[in-house]
Amino acid sequence: MSFNNNNLDTLYRQVIMDHYKNPRNRGTLEDDSYQVDMNNPTCGDRIHLTMKVEDGKVIDAKFEGEGCSISMSSASMMTQAIKGKTIENALKMSKIFSDMMLGKEYDDDIDLGDIEALQGVAKFPARIKCATLAWKAMEKGVNQETKDK
Repeated sequence: MSFNNNNLDTLYRQVIMDHYKNPRNRGTLEDDSYQVDMNNPTCGDRIHLTMKVEDGKVIDAKFEGEGCSISMSSASMMTQAIKGKTIENALKMSKIFSDMMLGKEYDDDIDLGDIEALQGVAKFPARIKCATLAWKAMEKGVNQETKDK
């Protein structure tokens, strides 16, 4: 079965809406987790990200927040994607995602899974900050983790 762009756009919209309506990893982590609060003042999206990092690996990640479907879906996808990854790989995924959002060529040696559904956001510059908010929060959190050592 071949997909044309309309079918692919429809599929991607369905994936985005599924993550928005049924977010993965919604909630907070307690104990010694890293906590990051970020917001996008231009549209009101906000995220509270908590991550548990041990031995250079993201053990768990959860988020709470409010915002548009792009922002909340991206947070859901990001928390799923980074769990079990090394900090190095999580940051590499963030770089790939950022390049994808900016319409740049990106390294595709890491399977992005559902995250690829957000690639259409690159066509809407005003929405890129919505999609990248959770990723920026993750970068801030793992950079804090490396500073604490």
